[in-house]
Amino acid sequence: MKRNYLLLFFILVCLSLLSGNLTAGVSLVGKIGISFFYKQFSFFQSWWQSSLVCLGLMLVVGTILYFIDRSISGRNRKIVLIACFLFFLIGLYFTFRDFRTDLAHRWLGERFHVGVYLYWIGFGIISLFFALTEKKAIAVSDTETIL
Repeated sequence: MKRNYLLLFFILVCLSLLSGNLTAGVSLVGKIGISFFYKQFSFFQSWWQSSLVCLGLMLVVGTILYFIDRSISGRNRKIVLIACFLFFLIGLYFTFRDFRTDLAHRWLGERFHVGVYLYWIGFGIISLFFALTEKKAIAVSDTETIL
């Protein structure tokens, strides 16, 4: 499958907008906790700030995976990118587990939880995008092609 970076960017923008909208739906108890105790997380109360943070993180991860993809070739490239995907799945699992066991995080509400899960799903989509699509071949001359 050919790489389409514009499609990936469109998916990430849509995912970050949805995630930002959901994370802004913090419960009343969560809003009070953020206002009084966790002021550094006040961007979660505004959907557009939360969306920008999500998109920024996804673009940073995408850039890192892009350079990993360009610097490694062959079978090792797929192994590293699949390992990154597994790392993101482990992060999703631990986030889920934390939201179920920590009382303060349970009070944030289900909308917030789904929004944070979408962060991890976006990271997984980026790693699968690079792992499952082919690198663009660079033509050096008429007889040689470099991947």
